[in-house]
Amino acid sequence: LLEEMPPWQGGGGMIKQVTFEKTSYQNLPYKFEAGTVNIGDAIGLGAAIDYLQKIGLNNVERHERNLTGYAMNALTAIPGLCLIGTASDKISVITFIVRNFSPEELAHHLDQAGIAVRIGHHCAQPTLERFGVTNTIRVSLGLYNTREEVDTLWQVLNKLAGQTRIF
Repeated sequence: LLEEMPPWQGGGGMIKQVTFEKTSYQNLPYKFEAGTVNIGDAIGLGAAIDYLQKIGLNNVERHERNLTGYAMNALTAIPGLCLIGTASDKISVITFIVRNFSPEELAHHLDQAGIAVRIGHHCAQPTLERFGVTNTIRVSLGLYNTREEVDTLWQVLNKLAGQTRIF
């Protein structure tokens, strides 16, 4: 099947020979590898691996666990905020809703404060159905995040949760 399929894109190392009458392609899999290989991403991946090895994966995990615990403790104090998934060994991802606010509305306010989040069902619709919700807001924490950023998240959400909503 692959031998018979024409390449969807042309260029570079996939061509064996070109004439006015016919183009012939390299043997598989090179027939489908048009153009220059993705060297930039390969170099970037190597640099990222070097960076993580220098820091140490144990240190990355420790930081993310500590930050996740700090954030979970802070968020549980916000009235009307319901955490979705509270496993004791969770790391890096915190999903929640805030009573009387849509995830879209929360995301807008957080964006105004410079906080990036994801909203939606996060490809976990059966799990969300178990919790009786259709959409949530998700914060993903990483090595690059700080307690100060978690504090900003808490401040924005706590302020919103304390507002009286008139519809």
